[in-house]
Amino acid sequence: MNFPFFIARRYFSSKKKKSFISLISNISMLGVGVGTMALVIVLSVFNGMEELNRQLFRSFDPDLKITPAQGKRIDVTPALLSKIKQIKGVKFATQVIEDNALARYGDRRVVVKLKGVDSTYEQRHQLDTALVYGTVQVMVDGEPKAVVGATVQQLLSINPNDILTPLELWYPRSDTRSLNLNSPDAFNQQIIRVGGVYMLELRFDDYVIVPLDFAAELLGYGAQRSSFELQLQPNADADAVKSDLEKNLGDTFVIRTRDEQNADLLRAIRLEKLFVTVTLGLIVLVAAVNIFFSLSMLVIEKRDDIKMLFAMGATSSMVKRIFLFEGGLVAFSGAAVGLILGVIVCWAQQTYGLVSMGMVSSLVDAYPVKMVWQDFVITAFLVISVTIIVSFLPAKRAAEMG
Repeated sequence: MNFPFFIARRYFSSKKKKSFISLISNISMLGVGVGTMALVIVLSVFNGMEELNRQLFRSFDPDLKITPAQGKRIDVTPALLSKIKQIKGVKFATQVIEDNALARYGDRRVVVKLKGVDSTYEQRHQLDTALVYGTVQVMVDGEPKAVVGATVQQLLSINPNDILTPLELWYPRSDTRSLNLNSPDAFNQQIIRVGGVYMLELRFDDYVIVPLDFAAELLGYGAQRSSFELQLQPNADADAVKSDLEKNLGDTFVIRTRDEQNADLLRAIRLEKLFVTVTLGLIVLVAAVNIFFSLSMLVIEKRDDIKMLFAMGATSSMVKRIFLFEGGLVAFSGAAVGLILGVIVCWAQQTYGLVSMGMVSSLVDAYPVKMVWQDFVITAFLVISVTIIVSFLPAKRAAEMG
């Protein structure tokens, strides 16, 4: 057995230490354990929140989205469609027209995001699990239907079963020089009936999804489109497909993956995760300071033992390693207990949902948790590294006693 480690283990498990030093050492281990457990739980909760948002993205956003690098419209040609569809990994290429419009139902009005889609949208089956009424079909027996978000339904008090009251959609005409809000002639107007209602999350629930031709006529897009939404084959690599598209389409288009389409939200989650982790890391730092004091007092208590070790031929390096190992044992014990407790708490939250979101309208009943082994490794490494660093000075003092 390594001699410095053997001595450090004896000091760590010895019951003859002075009570005050023992108390400080135990408090240090407790602080390291609590800090480690808190870090594991917080990191797992943020991982769960990020995964929950990705599930929401998968229910609405495409795998890849193609938009013009300049302007808002794409001139669609057979050659362009052929280039997109021939890329390996592309399953569906949905033509999309998207813009803001005024929706009116009865005597209520609200500005909505109007999204016109072609027939491939229904085959993507993204909104199937989010439907609360009807279907995702935007054409039923040759009649156009609208699929609206829950926010739009609530703001307009839409009754999907009311076949007498249609949903009116208004959009300013492009051939008028001045816009007179009081004149109906200043707007293109279309009526459509609601065939489905979905509920995901506020940022997605203000859409009205309609047939592509319906949106093109209302918004005056003609044969132009605002974007292409691509759904990929199950095993396709989104980054590889994106790279192929960029080579084939050139720099006139911007191609974004699903994460890039929601980069701001994901970046905000990661920043919050970083700041909370740094804040909780202060707990570990306080515990590390306690280890520093407990080791300093242990060096004073064991000065006779240290002199005896030097008399027996021990080197300064060997004595230094004894106290470095001592600090490492305290940190490792606290970190191990903290990791185990953190895993147990996260498992219990995943299995039983102990802590609820506290909101009736929330998408999930309890806080989402996702454990990632890399977080455990990083947490343990951080805790032990900080502890060994603060243990260096007391170990150096012990080595200088020779």
